[in-house]
Amino acid sequence: MEMNVSKNDEQVVARKAGGLNPAVIIPILFVIGVCIYLFVLGNPGNFKDAEKLGGGSVAFSSVEGKDIHPESFLGIIYKGGVIVPILITFMITVIVFSFERYFVLGKAAGKGNLDNFVVQVRSLLNQNKVDEALEECDRQQGSVGNVVKEGLTTYKALSHDTTLNKEQKMVALNKAIEEATTLEMPMLEKNMMILSTLGTVATLIALLGTVIGMIKAFFALGSGGGTPDAAALSTGISEALINTALGIGTSAIAIILYNFFTSKIDGLTYKIDEIAMSIQQSFAEFN
Repeated sequence: MEMNVSKNDEQVVARKAGGLNPAVIIPILFVIGVCIYLFVLGNPGNFKDAEKLGGGSVAFSSVEGKDIHPESFLGIIYKGGVIVPILITFMITVIVFSFERYFVLGKAAGKGNLDNFVVQVRSLLNQNKVDEALEECDRQQGSVGNVVKEGLTTYKALSHDTTLNKEQKMVALNKAIEEATTLEMPMLEKNMMILSTLGTVATLIALLGTVIGMIKAFFALGSGGGTPDAAALSTGISEALINTALGIGTSAIAIILYNFFTSKIDGLTYKIDEIAMSIQQSFAEFN
């Protein structure tokens, strides 16, 4: 038992160490988002009279912001204001962690067809061929294979144990499978909370940008007296809509990807439960 505990501790450390570290990655992505806002969206080539703006970025030019008129879609997004780089960071974060989850879950699914693996292991268990089932787990090399292998290893040990009765053995086998499943779940679910959070927060931050833009629009409407500044009014409304569009787009993508990866995780856990039931039935039949 002590050896199993030590092994489990090592597996827990390995699960926690896997995947990207949000505390390191997110600040880097924020810097990238700000750079995209300043030097890609804010490139003078995206605005009219680019020669008056000089090189580098619109943000560092001597021309007043109200005199800058976008000529391309990138320039229009730049005019969304200070909330835009935050929303860009959210979008990049969703993309980066989605790719990370895609590769991690792909690795967790193991090699070969998972459905065929489940059918093969269940068939071997029905014939009480535990060693052959263990070989299948070694070839699968995924989270399902890891859990099944732990269950089958315990299966073999309990089948030769004479100190426990059948009921106690069934309880020990079930506990071993549950512990192995618990060890795999942190790796599968890591960073999923980021996608879930951004699915909500992106909309709220976009709403903040929308409110700021509308405040500017109504200020322009009131400050002009009888002749409101049409340019300032349209700029404020444009800023509000740009933030709304970016936030809704980011939120929609985050929610869709979160649900997609959640369904993948649920599929893996279902396969684990399916084989776990077969292991327990096989043990009860042959022992």
